[in-house]
Amino acid sequence: MLLNLPELVAARRVVVVGGKGGVGKTAVSSAVALGEARRGRRVLLVSTDPAHNLGHLWGADVGDAGTTLAPRLDAIEIDPERTTEEHLRQVGERLRRLMPPHLAGEVDRHLSLARDAPGMHEAAILERVAEVVEASLASYDLLVLDTAPSGHTARLMALPETLTTWTDGLLRREERARRLGEAERGVSGRTTARDRQGRTLADDPAAGVLGAPAGPVETEQGDRNAEIRDVLLRRRARFALLRSVFTDPAATAFVVVLAAERLPVLETVELAEQLRRAGVHLGGLVVNKRSPADGGPLLAARRAHEDQYLRTLDDALPQAPRVEAPLLPDDLVGAAALQRFGEVLGFGRTDVR
Repeated sequence: MLLNLPELVAARRVVVVGGKGGVGKTAVSSAVALGEARRGRRVLLVSTDPAHNLGHLWGADVGDAGTTLAPRLDAIEIDPERTTEEHLRQVGERLRRLMPPHLAGEVDRHLSLARDAPGMHEAAILERVAEVVEASLASYDLLVLDTAPSGHTARLMALPETLTTWTDGLLRREERARRLGEAERGVSGRTTARDRQGRTLADDPAAGVLGAPAGPVETEQGDRNAEIRDVLLRRRARFALLRSVFTDPAATAFVVVLAAERLPVLETVELAEQLRRAGVHLGGLVVNKRSPADGGPLLAARRAHEDQYLRTLDDALPQAPRVEAPLLPDDLVGAAALQRFGEVLGFGRTDVR
């Protein structure tokens, strides 16, 4: 089934490009973004790949702060290490503000251990991606997300549901703890909070019966609990939005880029299954660097092998439409080369003035 890539992209607000490393994901992402910008849409191109190929491909300094690559086309290159450090810094500030001062050492120890914990980088990047998606939906017509290699991408797509469920669990625990605390205070009337005269409720038994006003300690704890709940609610809303966007085939198209070789084909089949489990619709496939049939015996033999691998792909993913891009003689560097590559993928020459 032939994939009309421009038609697929034109109807979406988000395009996620994934696949095995080295198959040309960044080139396809850039060509799609540039093609849509030339058709008049405001486009944000975002890379989560730690290899930083985006800046190299465009011959520009992109970085986490972002830059403009072409008319109507902006780009951001998310730095995983910097993103993780910034994420931990913000978490540390919040924990130190919410936790009692004598636990500051435990907070530092927790953050030190968390820095290298499994999934920390993915969670931090997902937070940043969620922020970018939320902002881009308000400011851009299209977000093109150039992801890291397949394993990272699959985890990234599954994380919104995982972290939303985890946050819901924290909220339920917080609610149970709050209600238990209220019940204990209501039944026993005993607390260590002091009233404005410095007396505890234990010093004045009548206070528990009559309902003494909340003192500084109790109020401080209540403020901490309210802020924790507010943070968790905002986080849940952000992940819920991200999940709703990623799993809506009318809003998001996931495009897998691959080479017609054994390992990329097998990884593509596996990635498609992981996306299905995560509830993400596979919009189509781009088979990149296809060998010509009339380029001499060597390339003809190579193309025959590619045909064999593509038959495996057809058997495994019979409903997935695809487009094939030929092996090109030159390096793809700069806007002009990416524009020509976009034309190969179906994006026309017409530029909006």
